[in-house]
Amino acid sequence: MAKKRKKPEQLDPEEFRSEALAQALEKQDMAAIALSLRNGNTIVPLISSGDRDKPLDSGEVWTYRDTKTGDVALLLFSDARNKPANLPPTVASYSGAWLEKFLTTHDGTITTVFIDIAGPHPMQAAPADILDALRA
Repeated sequence: MAKKRKKPEQLDPEEFRSEALAQALEKQDMAAIALSLRNGNTIVPLISSGDRDKPLDSGEVWTYRDTKTGDVALLLFSDARNKPANLPPTVASYSGAWLEKFLTTHDGTITTVFIDIAGPHPMQAAPADILDALRA
């Protein structure tokens, strides 16, 4: 007997959105952006999601490597709907503490951080600047 296909799980769009970050980006308010990164969540594309049976497995974060320069960019989003369709379809919502740990772990590898790269209000920053904002 053939296995029944599972329906894709419907995700709550509000779960994968940071209203505070979206508003701060719209206003280009650097203090508000820093505050929302530190105290809120950001949406991160994943190559693969974590194993639900292993709570410490949070998935594998997708980064972009420029083939010409070798530079590595971390892409963050205020809303999963702002993620371009050509990126991996899986996303996760991570805290500021996670972001600080991730950037610290990959210090020297990640050369830039883009937030909402495809809009509506994109921003680019150096990882050191994001870390400073997270630690302020």
